[in-house]
Amino acid sequence: MAKFKKAGKKTGPSSAQAQADQLSKKLSESAQQVWLAGVGAFGRAQAEGTKLFEALVKEGMNFEQGARRFAGGRADVVRDAVEARVGQARERASDTWDRLEKVFEDRVQRALVKLGVPGREDLADLAQRVDTLTAELRRQRTSAAPRSAPARKAPAKKAAGKKTVARKRKGAPTA
Repeated sequence: MAKFKKAGKKTGPSSAQAQADQLSKKLSESAQQVWLAGVGAFGRAQAEGTKLFEALVKEGMNFEQGARRFAGGRADVVRDAVEARVGQARERASDTWDRLEKVFEDRVQRALVKLGVPGREDLADLAQRVDTLTAELRRQRTSAAPRSAPARKAPAKKAAGKKTVARKRKGAPTA
C-alpha cells in the first residue's frame, strides 16, 4: 500500500492546497491499487476456482466409489446373514410342520381305529385274500368238466316285486 509522508509545517493557503491535492492524488492511487488487487483476486479465484471445483468433483467421485465399495461389501455381509437366518427359520418351520403333520396323522388314525375303519394293512390283507379266492375259483372252474347250463325257470307269478326277483337272482330264499 502507499505510504503517506508527513509534510513539513508550512502554513499558508498554497501549502494546504498542495497538501490536499497531494493527499487526494495518493488516495486516488490507493483506491486504484485496491481496485486492481480486487480484480486480480477475482481473476485468480475464477481461474483457481475452476481448478478447485474440478479437484473437488474428482475427490467426491473417489469418495463415492469408496463408499459404494464399502456399502457393497457390507450389503453382501448383511445379505449372507439374512439368508442364513431365513434358512434357519425355514428349517425350523419345516420341522415344526412335520411334527404337526405327524401328530395330526396319529390322531386321525386313532379316531379311525376307534370307529372300526380298517387301515392300510387290513385293506392290503383283504385284497390279498380276494386275490387268493379269485385264483382258487378260476382254478376250480378250469379243473371241473364243462357242463351245460341249467334251464331257467319262468317266474311263477307276474305280480312279484323287484325285491323278489333280485333275491331269486342272488339265490336267496323268497318269502
